[in-house]
Amino acid sequence: MTFSMSTYLASLVFVVLAEMGDKTQLLAMAFASRFRWQTVMWAVFVATLANHFLAVVAGAYLTTFVPMYYVQIAAAASFILFGMWTLRGDRLEGEENRFKFSPFWTVAVAFFFAEMGDKTQLATVALAARYGQIIPIWLGTTSGMLVADAIGIIIGIVLGKKIPERFIKWFAALIFMAFGIAGLSEALPGIIVGLIAVVIIILLATLVFRNRAVTPNVEK
Repeated sequence: MTFSMSTYLASLVFVVLAEMGDKTQLLAMAFASRFRWQTVMWAVFVATLANHFLAVVAGAYLTTFVPMYYVQIAAAASFILFGMWTLRGDRLEGEENRFKFSPFWTVAVAFFFAEMGDKTQLATVALAARYGQIIPIWLGTTSGMLVADAIGIIIGIVLGKKIPERFIKWFAALIFMAFGIAGLSEALPGIIVGLIAVVIIILLATLVFRNRAVTPNVEK
């Protein structure tokens, strides 16, 4: 089995984008305020290795049961949905206080279960279904989690959130949607892809105007 560096890098970038504003990134920030950052990062590494291995295996063997054409469409569409999900953002619901073990295992167990069905795990399944390469995607998505959560810790604790969260979310979301549309263009007629792109633009424009309308009221 050959190791594809391009697949590894693509997986790394996609998960970094998917993790921006995600629940597990918020967990990293919360835990880093209570435990040593080295403990948090090692625990994230172990939890992600286990969780994303399951996701990669599931995605890689998905094409055994579903024709590749449909997998391509579903994977591309999922990237667009991940972009929308990124704009929505996540909130913690007590995950940082749910488990009581040693610091390392508290973080590792919390991350493992928080990642189940989460955006980054689903993105890993979609990447494995699209590329069908277990090792580079597994290592790439794990590396991406470490990079994204390190960014979260730095932004949230060291830099005091000097980088606007809204900018990060919009940048990540737009990249996701662009890749999703590119993937759909390989499997669907151009006119259908064009209509999908128009719908996405309308939705994004509506969201922008809605935010502008709400902001002045909040400031008052």
